Amino acid sequence: MAKSLDFSSRFSLSPEGILREIQINLLECKVCFEKFSAQQKGRRPQNLSCGHVLCLECITALSHPLLRKLECPFCRQLCSVDSTSHCQVLSDLQELLLWQSPTSSAPHRPKGGLGLATGLRSAALHLYTAFGGWGSLINPTGIAVLGSSGTIVVVHDGEKRVAVFGPQGNKLHSFGQRGQASGDICYAVDVAVTPCGYLVVTDAGDKAVKVFTSRGNHVLTVKDCFQLPWGVDTDSSGHILVSDVQAGTLTCINVDYPHGVTQEHQTAISDLQHPKAVACCWVTGNTAVMEHLTNDTHAPGKHQHTRLRVFTKDFHLLYQTDSFSLTLQSTTWLNMSGVAFDRDGDVLVIDSTQGMIWSLGKLQSDPVPTPLVGDHLIRPGGLVSLNNMLVILDSGDHTVKIYTSKSESGSMK
Repeated sequence: MAKSLDFSSRFSLSPEGILREIQINLLECKVCFEKFSAQQKGRRPQNLSCGHVLCLECITALSHPLLRKLECPFCRQLCSVDSTSHCQVLSDLQELLLWQSPTSSAPHRPKGGLGLATGLRSAALHLYTAFGGWGSLINPTGIAVLGSSGTIVVVHDGEKRVAVFGPQGNKLHSFGQRGQASGDICYAVDVAVTPCGYLVVTDAGDKAVKVFTSRGNHVLTVKDCFQLPWGVDTDSSGHILVSDVQAGTLTCINVDYPHGVTQEHQTAISDLQHPKAVACCWVTGNTAVMEHLTNDTHAPGKHQHTRLRVFTKDFHLLYQTDSFSLTLQSTTWLNMSGVAFDRDGDVLVIDSTQGMIWSLGKLQSDPVPTPLVGDHLIRPGGLVSLNNMLVILDSGDHTVKIYTSKSESGSMK
């Protein structure tokens, strides 16, 4: 299936919570987010040859009408429509749950615009809404939010590499045609937004950083100074910070956006090990970089060894910790893969392997990881904090998921 339930590494759930996890993670199609149903032919759960389960309607929509083959949206394996089979165990489980609780209803997912109440609480957050899915987004890799408007920008592997969504999840427009011409994007990895609303995209295929207006007009391309640009963010002054995973550097670029010219670019940090994710806090000016270490002496088994380094505004090392050190203070191995700051300057990290988001606080002393999100995520790949919400890019099912505190969700319709 698209996601396995591993409750031992998550929060302690009540029986009602376990039922809700089953209904969300097992009994609905992770492409269209509709509940499976044995009574409706199009909603019947079907096994693909790779082991993942989709509803019959989505299999039909994703498959080639003549070749009768489709690429699994989760593992990319080529599967034949004729080799699919009805997933009887899910139908039996669904009937069992309905029989046990005939008056129960499916978990409610409220819809509507994003509320912009202040203050991200250091407590467990809950899924507010989700949008995207295979076709709308294909292997998304980076996410950013345009100011307080709630407009969400995602880079992915579609024909047009940049997709822009409204606060309610409606697609506004897309740009960045696949290619190497001016304004095209070969392989988008990450995206950031400047304080004045320009979009900055790292193009690993073209070994460049490309700047666009919010409407998708090409402003500037910066290249010939990168080996493999990866993560990107901007500070409160609009300076662009780019990690180079191959060169092991963090580059700071000063751009004259109205005139579309580079004023200055310099290597801010030069001793990084395979840096990828980058985040800059507009409150403190601190910059966080996630390194993927090759000398993996601590990590057991298949665990990756990553190191989080936080620098001051002047790029002096302020704090560092790694996945092994954080594991000593928690009950499970933290596979840190991404980083962000919330509006108060607290450090948030992504665990893409377990599908969780953790808060490390202000990092003033040895941090104790606090879980913020631990349900409905498959493989989170990007994270943006927007006031009392977390906007998370889930590359596992090609969606954007928005989480908020339970007390606020009722006022966000």
